[in-house]
Amino acid sequence: MARLKEKYINDVIPKLMEKFSYANIMQVPKLEKVVVNIGLGEAIQNAKAIDAAVGDLSIITGQRPVVTRAKKSIAGFKLREGMPIGVKVTLRGGRMYEFVDKLFNVALPRVRDFRGVSGKSFDGRGNYTLGIREQLIFPEIEYDKVDKVRGMDIVFVTSAKNDEEAKELLGQMGMPFKD
Repeated sequence: MARLKEKYINDVIPKLMEKFSYANIMQVPKLEKVVVNIGLGEAIQNAKAIDAAVGDLSIITGQRPVVTRAKKSIAGFKLREGMPIGVKVTLRGGRMYEFVDKLFNVALPRVRDFRGVSGKSFDGRGNYTLGIREQLIFPEIEYDKVDKVRGMDIVFVTSAKNDEEAKELLGQMGMPFKD
Protein backbone atom coordinates (compact mmCIF):
# COMPACT_ATOMS: atom_id res chain seq x y z
CA MET A 1 0.00 0.00 0.00
CA ALA A 2 1.25 3.46 -0.85
CA ARG A 3 2.79 5.57 1.88
CA LEU A 4 0.35 8.42 1.22
CA LYS A 5 -2.69 6.13 1.50
CA GLU A 6 -1.47 4.90 4.89
CA LYS A 7 -1.01 8.51 5.97
CA TYR A 8 -4.56 9.31 4.79
CA ILE A 9 -6.06 6.40 6.75
CA ASN A 10 -4.01 6.83 9.94
CA ASP A 11 -3.52 10.61 10.21
CA VAL A 12 -5.77 12.59 7.87
CA ILE A 13 -9.14 10.93 8.56
CA PRO A 14 -8.99 11.43 12.37
CA LYS A 15 -7.87 15.07 11.99
CA LEU A 16 -10.61 15.88 9.47
CA MET A 17 -13.26 14.13 11.61
CA GLU A 18 -12.22 16.23 14.59
CA LYS A 19 -11.94 19.55 12.73
CA PHE A 20 -15.25 19.34 10.83
CA SER A 21 -16.99 17.22 13.54
CA TYR A 22 -18.24 14.49 11.22
CA ALA A 23 -20.50 11.91 12.84
CA ASN A 24 -19.57 9.13 10.41
CA ILE A 25 -16.24 8.16 8.83
CA MET A 26 -17.96 8.04 5.42
CA GLN A 27 -18.52 11.82 5.58
CA VAL A 28 -14.77 12.47 5.51
CA PRO A 29 -13.74 13.80 2.08
CA LYS A 30 -11.31 11.73 0.05
CA LEU A 31 -9.29 12.07 -3.11
CA GLU A 32 -11.33 10.35 -5.82
CA LYS A 33 -9.15 10.80 -8.89
CA VAL A 34 -6.32 12.83 -10.37
CA VAL A 35 -6.48 13.90 -14.02
CA VAL A 36 -3.24 14.92 -15.75
CA ASN A 37 -3.71 16.77 -19.05
CA ILE A 38 -1.28 18.14 -21.64
CA GLY A 39 -2.82 20.47 -24.22
CA LEU A 40 -0.89 20.50 -27.50
CA GLY A 41 -1.64 23.46 -29.72
CA GLU A 42 1.42 22.65 -31.84
CA ALA A 43 -0.05 19.23 -32.74
CA ILE A 44 -1.91 20.93 -35.63
CA GLN A 45 1.38 21.49 -37.49
CA ASN A 46 3.53 18.80 -35.86
CA ALA A 47 1.97 15.32 -35.62
CA LYS A 48 4.98 13.92 -33.72
CA ALA A 49 4.19 16.22 -30.77
CA ILE A 50 1.36 13.87 -29.75
CA ASP A 51 3.72 10.86 -29.69
CA ALA A 52 6.27 12.75 -27.57
CA ALA A 53 3.58 13.89 -25.11
CA VAL A 54 2.15 10.36 -24.87
CA GLY A 55 5.65 9.06 -24.08
CA ASP A 56 6.32 11.71 -21.44
CA LEU A 57 2.95 11.32 -19.74
CA SER A 58 3.13 7.52 -19.67
CA ILE A 59 6.61 7.70 -18.07
CA ILE A 60 5.44 10.24 -15.48
CA THR A 61 2.17 8.54 -14.49
CA GLY A 62 2.85 4.88 -15.20
CA GLN A 63 -0.33 4.62 -17.25
CA ARG A 64 -1.02 4.98 -20.98
CA PRO A 65 -2.65 8.33 -21.83
CA VAL A 66 -5.72 8.89 -24.01
CA VAL A 67 -5.45 11.23 -26.99
CA THR A 68 -8.03 14.04 -26.77
CA ARG A 69 -9.56 15.38 -29.96
CA ALA A 70 -11.08 18.72 -30.99
CA LYS A 71 -14.83 18.90 -30.42
CA LYS A 72 -15.42 21.50 -33.10
CA SER A 73 -13.64 23.23 -35.96
CA ILE A 74 -12.08 26.66 -35.46
CA ALA A 75 -10.91 28.25 -38.72
CA GLY A 76 -8.75 30.90 -37.00
CA PHE A 77 -6.62 28.19 -35.41
CA LYS A 78 -6.64 25.99 -38.55
CA LEU A 79 -8.33 23.35 -36.41
CA ARG A 80 -10.77 20.75 -37.70
CA GLU A 81 -13.18 18.66 -35.69
CA GLY A 82 -11.61 15.36 -34.62
CA MET A 83 -7.97 16.50 -34.86
CA PRO A 84 -5.76 15.33 -31.95
CA ILE A 85 -5.01 18.32 -29.69
CA GLY A 86 -3.89 16.83 -26.38
CA VAL A 87 -3.36 13.83 -24.12
CA LYS A 88 -4.75 13.02 -20.69
CA VAL A 89 -4.55 10.37 -17.99
CA THR A 90 -7.07 9.68 -15.23
CA LEU A 91 -5.42 8.09 -12.18
CA ARG A 92 -7.33 6.26 -9.45
CA GLY A 93 -6.42 3.95 -6.56
CA GLY A 94 -2.82 2.97 -5.91
CA ARG A 95 -1.35 4.69 -8.97
CA MET A 96 -3.09 7.90 -7.97
CA TYR A 97 -1.61 7.85 -4.45
CA GLU A 98 1.87 7.03 -5.82
CA PHE A 99 1.68 9.90 -8.33
CA VAL A 100 0.42 12.41 -5.74
CA ASP A 101 3.14 11.36 -3.27
CA LYS A 102 5.81 11.78 -5.97
CA LEU A 103 4.33 15.15 -7.02
CA PHE A 104 4.23 16.61 -3.48
CA ASN A 105 7.56 15.28 -2.22
CA VAL A 106 9.83 15.08 -5.28
CA ALA A 107 8.53 17.09 -8.26
CA LEU A 108 7.14 20.31 -6.76
CA PRO A 109 10.24 21.04 -4.64
CA ARG A 110 12.28 20.90 -7.89
CA VAL A 111 10.35 23.85 -9.38
CA ARG A 112 12.47 26.98 -9.70
CA ASP A 113 11.77 29.61 -6.99
CA PHE A 114 9.12 27.37 -5.43
CA ARG A 115 7.35 28.90 -2.44
CA GLY A 116 4.22 26.75 -2.43
CA VAL A 117 1.13 26.37 -4.61
CA SER A 118 -1.72 28.87 -4.66
CA GLY A 119 -4.64 28.19 -2.34
CA LYS A 120 -7.03 29.97 -4.71
CA SER A 121 -7.26 27.40 -7.51
CA PHE A 122 -10.35 25.63 -6.15
CA ASP A 123 -13.51 25.50 -8.26
CA GLY A 124 -16.14 25.94 -5.53
CA ARG A 125 -17.05 22.24 -5.43
CA GLY A 126 -13.91 20.93 -3.73
CA ASN A 127 -11.74 20.26 -6.79
CA TYR A 128 -8.26 21.75 -7.18
CA THR A 129 -6.40 22.52 -10.42
CA LEU A 130 -2.64 22.92 -10.56
CA GLY A 131 -0.72 24.11 -13.62
CA ILE A 132 2.88 23.05 -14.14
CA ARG A 133 5.06 24.86 -16.68
CA GLU A 134 7.50 22.07 -17.53
CA GLN A 135 7.59 18.28 -17.38
CA LEU A 136 11.30 18.35 -16.43
CA ILE A 137 10.49 18.58 -12.70
CA PHE A 138 9.64 14.86 -12.69
CA PRO A 139 12.71 12.70 -12.02
CA GLU A 140 11.79 10.09 -14.68
CA ILE A 141 12.12 12.60 -17.53
CA GLU A 142 15.63 12.73 -18.97
CA TYR A 143 16.61 16.27 -19.96
CA ASP A 144 18.57 15.15 -23.05
CA LYS A 145 15.63 13.23 -24.57
CA VAL A 146 13.10 16.08 -24.31
CA ASP A 147 12.22 17.60 -27.68
CA LYS A 148 10.18 20.51 -26.30
CA VAL A 149 9.32 21.72 -22.79
CA ARG A 150 5.60 21.21 -22.21
CA GLY A 151 3.38 22.20 -19.34
CA MET A 152 0.49 20.24 -17.90
CA ASP A 153 -2.64 20.66 -15.86
CA ILE A 154 -3.24 18.43 -12.86
CA VAL A 155 -6.78 18.28 -11.46
CA PHE A 156 -7.42 16.81 -8.01
CA VAL A 157 -11.04 15.64 -7.80
CA THR A 158 -12.21 15.19 -4.19
CA SER A 159 -15.47 14.16 -2.58
CA ALA A 160 -15.40 17.33 -0.45
CA LYS A 161 -18.56 19.45 -0.46
CA ASN A 162 -16.74 22.80 -0.41
CA ASP A 163 -13.33 24.36 -0.92
CA GLU A 164 -12.50 24.62 2.78
CA GLU A 165 -12.83 20.85 3.28
CA ALA A 166 -10.86 20.13 0.10
CA LYS A 167 -8.05 22.52 1.07
CA GLU A 168 -7.79 20.93 4.51
CA LEU A 169 -7.76 17.43 2.94
CA LEU A 170 -5.02 18.27 0.43
CA GLY A 171 -3.04 20.21 3.05
CA GLN A 172 -3.12 17.26 5.46
CA MET A 173 -2.01 14.94 2.64
CA GLY A 174 1.07 17.12 2.06
CA MET A 175 0.12 19.68 -0.59
CA PRO A 176 2.53 22.62 -0.04
CA PHE A 177 0.15 25.63 0.03
CA LYS A 178 1.58 29.18 0.23
CA ASP A 179 -0.86 30.57 2.78
